[in-house]
Amino acid sequence: MGTVDSARLPPAFEDYADESLAQAPAGGPGKNGLLEATVARAGDGPTRLIRDRVKVPYHLTGTLDTDPAPGLATLIAQEPTGGVAQGDRHRMAIDAHPGARVHVTTQSATKVHSMAANYAHLDASLRAAAGSYLEYIPGPTIVNEDARCLQTVTVDLADEAVVVVADVLVPDGLTDHESFGFDHYHARVEAEHDGRLVCADAVDLRPAERDPRDPASIGEFSVVGSLYVFAPSEDGTATEQAAETAADTHRPALEPLVDALRERIGDRERVRAGVSRLPADAGAIVRLLGHREADVTELLREARDEIRHRTLGVGVPADRRY
Repeated sequence: MGTVDSARLPPAFEDYADESLAQAPAGGPGKNGLLEATVARAGDGPTRLIRDRVKVPYHLTGTLDTDPAPGLATLIAQEPTGGVAQGDRHRMAIDAHPGARVHVTTQSATKVHSMAANYAHLDASLRAAAGSYLEYIPGPTIVNEDARCLQTVTVDLADEAVVVVADVLVPDGLTDHESFGFDHYHARVEAEHDGRLVCADAVDLRPAERDPRDPASIGEFSVVGSLYVFAPSEDGTATEQAAETAADTHRPALEPLVDALRERIGDRERVRAGVSRLPADAGAIVRLLGHREADVTELLREARDEIRHRTLGVGVPADRRY
């Protein structure tokens, strides 16, 4: 599992990469963050962290076992440097062994600072083995003026595995700056089930080229929230048998899950919501648009609560923001 290679960079980011920095080179010492973690579980016991490796600016202090879901461990990625700067290349790789249950999050929002050259890349590679459950729910990404931020998440999951991924974009921190004053924000999520691509989704915003307030884009809203649940069936089709056996595994029956998500997070006064079913019955995508970060994360939390009840039998812990 690794970062996106240069051949797969969006064209605009290839151009940014050619821009040299006055200080440390892009991806140089202190700018090439790494967090690798492998978790495993024996039978019905707790999930344990069996291998980890970190490089500045990431820091890891083990796991927490406070989640009400049986056997689920919480891993909090700490980044004490104050934010993401131009030329930073941060990579996270999480590997969940068969039957493991893990919730991965960050200690706070990720702040992407203003830039004069180059770009920042935040990459997460998630591997979920058979029967495992993996949540990757980082804090919101705050993208400030003139910033160029590339976010990539790649998911590789086996049969009977469930992976849940969240992303919330907050432009310019909604401060006194003009919203969407950043240069370029590109967030891409790709997922494969046993080598078969089941999702390729992207949010690509370049305000100087196209105003995000265009009705065909974000319109009147500012905050963008996305939630992905990947839970493919073994043969790529939804069946009656799959629905009956879902209760014995992590994988929820897809049709009832999609219907339940649509019913629970229908449009609210300040948030617009949509739920899309992935091809080959591989899962679903929830997209949220709102004026305030708090409104979007609240509704995202409700969606994740629904997913957890149908996969783990318990909802989101009370101390989790979303």
